Amino acid sequence: MAEENVKTQIEENYDHLTDPPFIEKPDEDALWPLIKAALKEIYDPEIPVNIYELGLIYKVEIAEEENGVRDVSVKMSLTSPACPVAQEMPGWVQGAILPLEGVGGVDVEIIWEPQWNPSMMAETAKMQLNMFM
Repeated sequence: MAEENVKTQIEENYDHLTDPPFIEKPDEDALWPLIKAALKEIYDPEIPVNIYELGLIYKVEIAEEENGVRDVSVKMSLTSPACPVAQEMPGWVQGAILPLEGVGGVDVEIIWEPQWNPSMMAETAKMQLNMFM
């Protein structure tokens, strides 16, 4: 039991390191932790880091509840316009969020401004890739 408490305490103390510096996110929304966890399950096939910590998610908005569900809007980018999964990535994001309880619809938009760069990565991603700036 004590070991589990220590693990939880460590995760809480360092969880902020997984947040990219430039993301607009609804921190206070009860649905946000579920969405964040779902996004962390999607990996860029060329980089061994999830798309959330990589900083590819620029903005997440959660609409007001209507008929018991809430729509989610995601604005994201890719590491490069020539990304080989550019066509599939929005579907992956939608597919990760849509099954969450309380989600009605998911709109994913790829945007190119601002252009993604390594400074947009979370500290954990920089550590995983040995990219200290």
